[in-house]
Amino acid sequence: MKLRSPHLSASNHHRILSGLFAIIFLLLSGCATVGKDFPVTDVTDIKIGITTQKEIRTMFGSPWRTGIEDGQRTWTYGNYNYGLFSAKKAKDLVIRFDDKNVVVSYTFSTTEHNE
Repeated sequence: MKLRSPHLSASNHHRILSGLFAIIFLLLSGCATVGKDFPVTDVTDIKIGITTQKEIRTMFGSPWRTGIEDGQRTWTYGNYNYGLFSAKKAKDLVIRFDDKNVVVSYTFSTTEHNE
């Protein structure tokens, strides 16, 4: 009776390494998205001192994050796409409200521009 060697043959070793490299490459080349998308075209419709929190919710939906900045309630809408081998895309909108739930200020930033 002939016993098999516990060691891998060169071809099996090569197949295993090739498979591992393929899996690692697929994992690393994937992308990740954080936040939730929102309509950029509606940003210009925001009017400081006029637009209400209710109108913002109608235009953009529920915020991705909420918080307080300098005593003012803030809503953040953000969408961030990251990929190891692809272009990174990001856009965010931070809106600050007064105690009457009216927009006091906002900032909008994006990586998608034509400069």
